Amino acid sequence: MTLSERNLVFKLGIVFSFLCLLICIIISIKVFPVYASMETEITRRSGGIFQALTGKLLDAKLLAVHCCILVSVLYSFFSIIFIYYFFEKTQSPEILFVVLFAASFSLEALRLILPLGWVYELPSLYRLMASRIILFSRYFGIFSLFTAGVFAVGFKTQNQRNVTIIVTVTTLIITLGVPIDTQAWDSSLNMINGYTSMFKLIEAGTFLITMISFFIAAWSRSSHEFVFIGAGSILTFLGRNILLNADTWAGLPIGVLFLAAGTWLICTKLHKVYLWL
Repeated sequence: MTLSERNLVFKLGIVFSFLCLLICIIISIKVFPVYASMETEITRRSGGIFQALTGKLLDAKLLAVHCCILVSVLYSFFSIIFIYYFFEKTQSPEILFVVLFAASFSLEALRLILPLGWVYELPSLYRLMASRIILFSRYFGIFSLFTAGVFAVGFKTQNQRNVTIIVTVTTLIITLGVPIDTQAWDSSLNMINGYTSMFKLIEAGTFLITMISFFIAAWSRSSHEFVFIGAGSILTFLGRNILLNADTWAGLPIGVLFLAAGTWLICTKLHKVYLWL
């Protein structure tokens, strides 16, 4: 993929995330009043690393979940702008997949289909479609960051389109067959889906391999910058896990801090690696 083609993908990502942000803002006006009544219907708390520590101490607040969704879309929008600014004239095979990871957060806006359904009594088909798209975007995002790690180790290919297609097809195969209960939802506005343990295992394994890949790249390419990129990937995965599962106000600042710091480390250090190439 040429530099101009890659930059076009960046620009499309900025436009897409902006549209998702605009949709979030418009929907917010409609759904704020229904959160109080929805909180009385919560029967299942969301999972996640941070939730295991705070779920038993703090009550779920759907307004906090709404802010987490809004911040996720804001993260997508501003991080892609940040990456475009840093890498507009700098070639890096990894950065395309970092952008795809960031862009996946935009589709968290679809979680608002649940409160919107309380306002307009939408058919369950809409919730099913939204849930599958969210599930796809989340695993497409982590597989994209995993692919960035593979490129960092030294995977040689000039056809990034084929790699992107492989990631897309793999994610579709995994997510399309997952059973989703459109009548049950947890405190982070996610529909309940099957194979939860399997997906947690896949996510944990992908996280470990990605982290190790960057550390191997630091050794094989004799560049300590990849150590910081590996540390950034740890912060990014932790921030992502917290932000996507948080149902209290406590998770919002910690998730944002980890996610922003991790993304900053990954992008600035990658830029330093490729700046003079």
